Amino acid sequence: MSIYPSAFPPIELSDVSITERVFADLKNRPDEIVLTEGLSGRTLTAAEFMQQVKQLAGGLSAKGFGAGSVVALMAPNIPEYCVIFHAVAWAGGTITTLNPTYTSAEVRHQLQNSQAAILITVPDFLDTARAGIDDTVVQDVVVIGDSLSDYMGESIEQQVPVDLDSHTVVLPYSSGTTGLPKGVMLSHRNLVVNVDQIIVAADLQPGEVAAAFLPFFHIYGMTVLMNVHLAGGGALVTMPRFDLPLFLQINQDHKSRRMWIVPPVALALAQHPLIDQYDLSSIEQVFSGAAPMGAELSNAVGKRLDCVSLQGYGMTELSPVSHVSYQSSARPGSSGVGLPNTECRIVDIENGADLPAGKEGELWVKGPQVMQGYLNNPEATAATITPDGWLRTGDIAVIDADGYMFIVDRLKELIKFKGFQVAPAELEATLVSHAGIADAAVIGLPDKEAGELPIAFIVSTEKTLGEEDVKAFLSETLSSYKQVHQVHFVESIPKSASGKILRRLLRDQIMAKN
Repeated sequence: MSIYPSAFPPIELSDVSITERVFADLKNRPDEIVLTEGLSGRTLTAAEFMQQVKQLAGGLSAKGFGAGSVVALMAPNIPEYCVIFHAVAWAGGTITTLNPTYTSAEVRHQLQNSQAAILITVPDFLDTARAGIDDTVVQDVVVIGDSLSDYMGESIEQQVPVDLDSHTVVLPYSSGTTGLPKGVMLSHRNLVVNVDQIIVAADLQPGEVAAAFLPFFHIYGMTVLMNVHLAGGGALVTMPRFDLPLFLQINQDHKSRRMWIVPPVALALAQHPLIDQYDLSSIEQVFSGAAPMGAELSNAVGKRLDCVSLQGYGMTELSPVSHVSYQSSARPGSSGVGLPNTECRIVDIENGADLPAGKEGELWVKGPQVMQGYLNNPEATAATITPDGWLRTGDIAVIDADGYMFIVDRLKELIKFKGFQVAPAELEATLVSHAGIADAAVIGLPDKEAGELPIAFIVSTEKTLGEEDVKAFLSETLSSYKQVHQVHFVESIPKSASGKILRRLLRDQIMAKN
């Protein structure tokens, strides 16, 4: 077996909950501002944050939503998001994080699957939240800035006891390799070790302030921004969405050391004329994740900002990070080397044999950050994690002689649109529910700005059905990032003898036209 060990020394696993890990650092700097709302300037010191977490944990417990309960949170990045997340964890509960751009149907699926007992949201999303709780076990919809204050109670001073390895503290949803989003069960151990791995490998320094636009509901923003900065001596300025002027202003005003971004933002940093209007001389590093970034774009960002441009690799099922790049020896286009306590293999997709350095195959990862499994889905779990603990990533990669990993392609069929995962199967299932669509297939079309654009191939039974009709139908059911950007009407969808859609043939058709 060809195993690629981490280039970093192993770290000791901490026997604490994720909130205890965060509090351990915050206790040493009670008067420091650790959370700032970017739009209003509201702030929370470390002491204020910890007190609010303890009071909300007490209030949730007193109302029956503490230990053993699942609390759903659907909100943009604001300081209260961090408070709610850690209050649920401190109270011994499980938090499931929802994309705030979800439609009511998507909200309902996650609430039903997770069996959430309460949904916390903001006024802007209240209508969607109320529509989404139909046919769920949700007992109350709580609004930040309004009824959430009713849930502040007597402080719980200690972590409610939980099993660090078996208790699911957070339940984000991922499409995995295919299909509808599945609940990814992450334990306290998963989150804590990944925080510690990142702090070491990324060389996080005390006092680092980051502009936090990467959504906290997504595992990248949740771990790398929210938990890493709070636990590692840093601070956050929250942004409800990406806004280039505000992002640049925050980095300038707080003399940020690094930017945490995704490839579409890298494109703006490399090309937008607005960059020259801000003093970004404090930036030492731009770190991109969520989707592969080519060497050309990586080099362009580094040159424009006169800094090191790096990227890493991860997925929700890895809590999420398994690879990061060294600042001192960055390799453009590489996702870096394995984190401490992390092992990798490159496996031949045809025969399952291990491959040596320089050969392309599926990337397998093993380490304490590997998820517990998918909620109520043992089949999907078994298909993703081997009996001896290796997680099949579904990504085709190559590892060079020095241990640097490069993502080459994706074995799985997920489309990466601006860092978000779009499962073709979900779009296809929605499309064929239309009375005028007999069959459908969705593929990703490479795009310089977005990464990939979802495009659809439709077999229609209605001669009057047009592209705008199809797009309008999808917009009623699915989030904005799941919308198709082109619709091609075809006589049939190419499939294998077993009925599997031959997406490669569809891609060839598009490439031939272009």
